[in-house]
Amino acid sequence: MRLLNRSAGRLSRHRRGPVAGLVLLLLGLVLSGGLYAALSPAQAENTEPTAAQVEKGRELFLVGCAFCHGQNGQGISTKDGDNQLGPSLVGVGAAAVDFQVSTGRMPMTQPGAQAPRKPEVYTDEEVDALAAFVASLGPGPAIPDEQDYSTADLSDEERQEAIVRGGQIFLTNCTACHNFDGSGGAMPRGGYAPTIRGVDPKHIYEAMLTGPQNMPTFSNGNLTPDEKRDVIAYLESTDEEPSYGGFGLGGLGPVSEGMFAWLLGLGSLVAFAIWIAAHTTRTTKKKKVEA
Repeated sequence: MRLLNRSAGRLSRHRRGPVAGLVLLLLGLVLSGGLYAALSPAQAENTEPTAAQVEKGRELFLVGCAFCHGQNGQGISTKDGDNQLGPSLVGVGAAAVDFQVSTGRMPMTQPGAQAPRKPEVYTDEEVDALAAFVASLGPGPAIPDEQDYSTADLSDEERQEAIVRGGQIFLTNCTACHNFDGSGGAMPRGGYAPTIRGVDPKHIYEAMLTGPQNMPTFSNGNLTPDEKRDVIAYLESTDEEPSYGGFGLGGLGPVSEGMFAWLLGLGSLVAFAIWIAAHTTRTTKKKKVEA
């Protein structure tokens, strides 16, 4: 009994010592870290660009982009300084490069008010290299992961809720330029808001994140990633929704519909009235001649 009491006393003194407290703290950290690693969701693989990828991107940049954007991405202005051949790319991030190059907007054939979408020039590997080089010039938005913009994992109920939320965001912030169903529209000074119907969700997300051309930037501080995905869910619903009114005239709204009604509708009525009047006059003249 005395031996047990002595052993318990020694253990009690060790537990109260500073070393015992440090050991318990380390054990707690190791245990909590192990449990978190075992139970947390799988994380995306490390996609940090390598030095070789950045160097390859620099080589591609010097050949295809430096004429307008400068050898170091600093941008180039015209001699009078009033216009830019190409803006600075320092700090635009990899997402802007992925959007512009993957959609074929860059490189442009010549400077202009709008960069139209066209077949892409570079392969996916070359796009990643260009994005890595531009990202090395300064911090900016990274290329989003699929989980940021994909709606495939949403249940039917979650999708409907996302469509409602996304529709409210879209109608508040986007319809002035892109129209209520994303069909696009005209902009001042030769620009236009392109159609975003049928566009890859990744590119829609990147456009909101980086603000290409005249589009405002909706950073994650303005619209959270979940809100951006809600907007994508709404646009996907407009792609799936049939046109119950028949010929939708491109979904461009009251301007095109009013012009169609004025030219075709009223024009047809006027032409028909003129034909009736002319036919009535010929019939009257014929009856007078016969009489």
